[in-house]
Amino acid sequence: MASFWIISLITVIIISVLQSLLKPAKKKKLPPGPMGLPIIGHFHLLGKNPNEDLYRLAQKYGPIMYMRFGSMPTVLVSSPAAAELFLKTHDLNFASRSPHEASKYISYEQRNMAFAKYGTYWRDMRKLSTLELFSGLKVRQFQPMRRTEVRLMVESLKPAAERGETVDMSLKSAAIVGDIMNLTVFGRKFGDNDLDHEKGFKEVLTATMAEAAAINIVDFFPYLKWLNLLGASRRIKNLAKKYDKFVTRIIDDHLQSEERKGKNGDFVDTMMAIVESGEAGFEFDSRNVKAVLLDMILAGTDTAASAVEWTLSEIIKNPMVMKRLQKELEEVVGMDQLVEESHLPNLKYLECVVKESLRIHPPVLLLPHSSIEDCEVDGYYIPGGTRTLINIWAIGRDPVAWPNPEKFDPDRFVDSKVDLRGHDFHLLPFGSGRRGCPGLQLGLVVIQYVVAQLVHCFDWELPNQMSPDQLDMSEHYGLVSCRATHLMAIPTYRIRDQTKTTS
Repeated sequence: MASFWIISLITVIIISVLQSLLKPAKKKKLPPGPMGLPIIGHFHLLGKNPNEDLYRLAQKYGPIMYMRFGSMPTVLVSSPAAAELFLKTHDLNFASRSPHEASKYISYEQRNMAFAKYGTYWRDMRKLSTLELFSGLKVRQFQPMRRTEVRLMVESLKPAAERGETVDMSLKSAAIVGDIMNLTVFGRKFGDNDLDHEKGFKEVLTATMAEAAAINIVDFFPYLKWLNLLGASRRIKNLAKKYDKFVTRIIDDHLQSEERKGKNGDFVDTMMAIVESGEAGFEFDSRNVKAVLLDMILAGTDTAASAVEWTLSEIIKNPMVMKRLQKELEEVVGMDQLVEESHLPNLKYLECVVKESLRIHPPVLLLPHSSIEDCEVDGYYIPGGTRTLINIWAIGRDPVAWPNPEKFDPDRFVDSKVDLRGHDFHLLPFGSGRRGCPGLQLGLVVIQYVVAQLVHCFDWELPNQMSPDQLDMSEHYGLVSCRATHLMAIPTYRIRDQTKTTS
């Protein structure tokens, strides 16, 4: 074992020395940044929460900062103005992705939208997904299903409300969003043993997300791939096989079903109908379908669940916000019925609350962009192949864009034209430009609908007579940022008359 690490270290040192010797003598002006260490670069500056670490460094070195992680040059972007330069002015050049070891296995050689490099294939996939999966018509098609699932959630909370019991709302949020996304994508809900007999369905998906988010040394030292350090590739391959076996079975069930609904069915039906018709206009087979379905179920489920969890946490922590939101719900919806999706456009304060929650707690880190070729941004030289990370966590706390940025204050959005669809670069929870999230509309509907129903139907208090200001709001860092501790709360049912809820 010792000889393995010695060989690895010698390999890294030799390649690092060769890279230094082969660098051009004349250096161009790179963005400012902290001093790095030989070989590892700036890894030593990152702790358990890289967002906060990079935010503090940006306060010292500026909103466009250069760092190096292993052999990979990286630019960190930490202000709205800088984000606009990279996501709008120079969007085309920064629309690609760097090689990503995990995605090669779990997304069929980066055939999904999230990790695919920019080019003809990605543009075709993006267009197809936007038209066939995320159109307004498609989102509305699943409205009855969402209505049913959200009402089942309310019913499942009533017994705890009657007995004054504490509920794990982190698990409850994940469950409702997971059920909605499974029904949307696969046409059915899954139990814990439907994917793998040794690990539950959710456990395998969670492990897959963790591997996709984990720092894989091969991504930063590509020349060490042959060493398969720490067994990461083996773990990823095993997870990829389990996912492939599962989704292959789902596709086969859809193809063999006598009740195939074609493009009026779930996402699997829609995409397989395109495969069979040959109307995609580019190479599109089951591997593409599987890769895109993985995008939907992983990214769509965890991000929306995290957003619901954080929004409810902030509402409970800020009782005046809860009262004001409930007042709006009483006026728009009434106390004799549950919330319908048709109410959402009239719930203006709810919109403000969700925006503010997404500002402070962006549920997902934007995947690193990659520059396609050398370019100059704001007077700085950015080499081709440079990873570019838009730190939306830091942007949401920029004191220039947000007065008193640490305070949860939905009023800042009242009468404001700031939206979260990527047009305003100081609020980018779904990204912007070519790589903006195509599922934004679906995600927002799910987040707003679930939050509205939870707050309309129930009052919420913390267990053990804990006061709202004692609620722990620390974060757990990952590809999706969630609460470090689960949100435990006691519901009290508040709807007076249910005569209209069964209509």
